[in-house]
Amino acid sequence: YRELRYREGSAKTQLLDRGQWANKLEFLLAVAGTLVGLGNLWRFPYLCYKNGGGAFLIPYILFLLTCGIPMFFLETAMGQFTSQGCITCWRHFCPLFEGIGYATQVVIAYAAVSYIVIQAWAFFYLFSSFTAELPWASCRNTWNSEWCVESGKSNVSSNWTAAANSTTPATEFWEKRVLGLSGGIEEIGSLRWDLALCLLLAWILCYFCVWKGVRSTGKVVYFTATFPYVMLVVLLARGLTLPGAINGITFYLYPDPKKLVDPQVWMDAGAQVLFSFGICQGSLTALGSYNKYNNDCYKDTFVLCLVNGGSSFVAGFAIFSVLGFMSYEQGLPISEVAASGPGLAFIAYPRAVAMMPLPQLWSICFFIMVILLGADTQFVSLECLMTSITDMFPTVFRRAYRRELLLFCLCSVCFFLGLLLVTEGGLYFLQLFDHYVCSGNNLLLLSVCQSVAIGWIYGADNLYDNVEDMIGYRPRPLMKICWLYVTPTVCLGTFLFSVVKYKPLKFNKTYSYPTWAYALGWFLGLLCVLLVPLWIIFKVTQMKGTMMQVCELNELKLFLSYKHQCTQISDHCKKCSSPGVDTRVLSVWSLHVLLELVWVFYGYSSFLPQPRNMTVRLIRVCIA
Repeated sequence: YRELRYREGSAKTQLLDRGQWANKLEFLLAVAGTLVGLGNLWRFPYLCYKNGGGAFLIPYILFLLTCGIPMFFLETAMGQFTSQGCITCWRHFCPLFEGIGYATQVVIAYAAVSYIVIQAWAFFYLFSSFTAELPWASCRNTWNSEWCVESGKSNVSSNWTAAANSTTPATEFWEKRVLGLSGGIEEIGSLRWDLALCLLLAWILCYFCVWKGVRSTGKVVYFTATFPYVMLVVLLARGLTLPGAINGITFYLYPDPKKLVDPQVWMDAGAQVLFSFGICQGSLTALGSYNKYNNDCYKDTFVLCLVNGGSSFVAGFAIFSVLGFMSYEQGLPISEVAASGPGLAFIAYPRAVAMMPLPQLWSICFFIMVILLGADTQFVSLECLMTSITDMFPTVFRRAYRRELLLFCLCSVCFFLGLLLVTEGGLYFLQLFDHYVCSGNNLLLLSVCQSVAIGWIYGADNLYDNVEDMIGYRPRPLMKICWLYVTPTVCLGTFLFSVVKYKPLKFNKTYSYPTWAYALGWFLGLLCVLLVPLWIIFKVTQMKGTMMQVCELNELKLFLSYKHQCTQISDHCKKCSSPGVDTRVLSVWSLHVLLELVWVFYGYSSFLPQPRNMTVRLIRVCIA
């Protein structure tokens, strides 16, 4: 809890304050910084172009309203109400589903290890920009091959074989100088020491920005969350003045309503909303836990979601205006120069920058923006992990210098794990982790689990009561309807569609991974989701008696004490002096309601005891 500390004893034995945001602006900037990341810069514009231009905004907005905003508000409210991280907060709501908290931490740990590699690449490009001639602008470098062709020039024969094998200076700089890309994931190759040093620099930067908790992070975000917007506006203004920019914007926004009947368009929209809004990654709960108890998190939700969606939309103008210029200069259709992911940030855009006047200036501006966009997300990922660990073991880590030591150990472990990703085969592993672990199906399934656990088992009305106690009024019923019905249905439907339409991952649309790599990806991905049922089994085995005895009606007598604790939990959170609700009571309650739901939907079986004419609604009335 926020101000738990021992007054007696020396400074070394005191429990330090948990901390709070100094003001509301720090919270808004921290959340905006983690939401507005590289996905807004290089993924949303490409998806918009690929899936029907302006027509893509229809499924995107629908997913935003039915999944993004409700789940965003749910996670923020959970953290603010309990003043706990994304693991320990479940002990106050639904201890049987605490595995969701552990699953989100596994996802964000994977992201913390892999996401920062992008910053290392950006640092490398930034340092390379301080040269008389950008190294990716010409074919006169030691790493260039005989097939390298500069824009508007040709240093090879004009036969069809040469044309098929030709590459650009930007592509060769990326693959040969920066990555030293190997032939496949089986060829890990040697460590790229220059990238390893850039990775170390990125981790040192993150360490000193997070080491004092929200007291340091809250100050850093004043710069890291606002300066990228300045750079984005500068690049947008420059892009709109380039010849051919209007062609790129037209390709970006031109609506194609026929795309709306393609299920893949809806799948892309749903995955983008969950990924870009940080749903089921624990960061929103962790950041919300440092709010003041009476902060209006309901209004904050709409403000931040509007900022995130608007930033994605505006970034598309900045990116596609430049791609339109490149298409104009090279005489190629926009479809051949448009790209997504690393291909956009480290091949297409640097290639376009090299064609501008003062290319070094625009290159420096662009890669500073990339570094800061990635840094905000990395800060929050680390803060989320630190919050979860310190909230689980407050008497161990909330003492003088122990947080700094824990953070140092965490950064060191992540750095050494990340060295795999800066080898010659590292990009293959990075794409594997990103595809199977950090986005997509995992987030969809965890969203279903989270909305069911809160909406059905804890009770949407109960959470509404908690929110009303915090902000002084009840949110509109739409949120509750989404938690109960819309969000789990939409997420589950999207997941099932993705399974039916599953295609094995391919690198650059050509390289197929070996079987063991696909197995590794599925294992790491399923490991996150399996933590939810495994935790349920663990909690059940810790209870005394058989399953039948646990679910017998006389166990409900324990819930009488829950009524008294529920009426006082808000006071506990305000005063921060009570351990909160008895987790054993909530565990048995969660298990019983879960089994009741199964009985109601699937009927009586020999495994489950009859509910003895007690419906789920009656149970909620009796205990709440």
